[in-house]
Amino acid sequence: MSDQSAKVTWKETEAGPVPVSTLFDDPYYSLNGGAAETAHVFLEGNDLPARFREGFHIAELGFGTGLNFLCTLAAWRAARVPGRLRFTSFELHPMTRTDRARALAPFEGVAREILDVEDVRALTGPDFDLRVVIGDVGETLPSWKGTVDAWFLDGFSPARNPAMWTDAVLGCVGARTRPGGTFATYTAAGHVRAALSEAGFDVTRRPGYGRKRHMTTGTKG
Repeated sequence: MSDQSAKVTWKETEAGPVPVSTLFDDPYYSLNGGAAETAHVFLEGNDLPARFREGFHIAELGFGTGLNFLCTLAAWRAARVPGRLRFTSFELHPMTRTDRARALAPFEGVAREILDVEDVRALTGPDFDLRVVIGDVGETLPSWKGTVDAWFLDGFSPARNPAMWTDAVLGCVGARTRPGGTFATYTAAGHVRAALSEAGFDVTRRPGYGRKRHMTTGTKG
């Protein structure tokens, strides 16, 4: 694992403790429900599971706790899609195994044991291939050669973690997206929407989750 492992504190909620990044002063998932947020923002925002097919490839900015991956795999399995789900995530500060286990403990219906390992960089199961690329996304994404069907743009807030939301990074997101591919993100920041539009997406602002009034989705022309 990276020597830049995430440093977290914990905020107590009715649903259980929520991890908060001490570096970015931002929670890893919504205080109003992490799994519900994933479903609303990233699955529904990318028209999933309706678009799932053999070999469907999702890429993500910000692996965090791994909750998005686990919820997506649960949706894949519930939809009984034949074949394998491909999931690639880019993360600079990976969580430790201990913190990840505590962060995922409140969630029912997700296969938490899949991520009960110290090193998450390459995991393979009967119906999935997970790759977590560790490093600065400004360096790792431009050198990555993959192309994807959908993006989960889930870095910490653009105001708190601007390096994840630069024009260059979002331009790479567009360049690595297949025609007809999509993205979804919880943020509706104007400069993010503008950069993604410039990257070749038809961008739409939609109702957000919880206390967030708006989120953003887009389709590659």
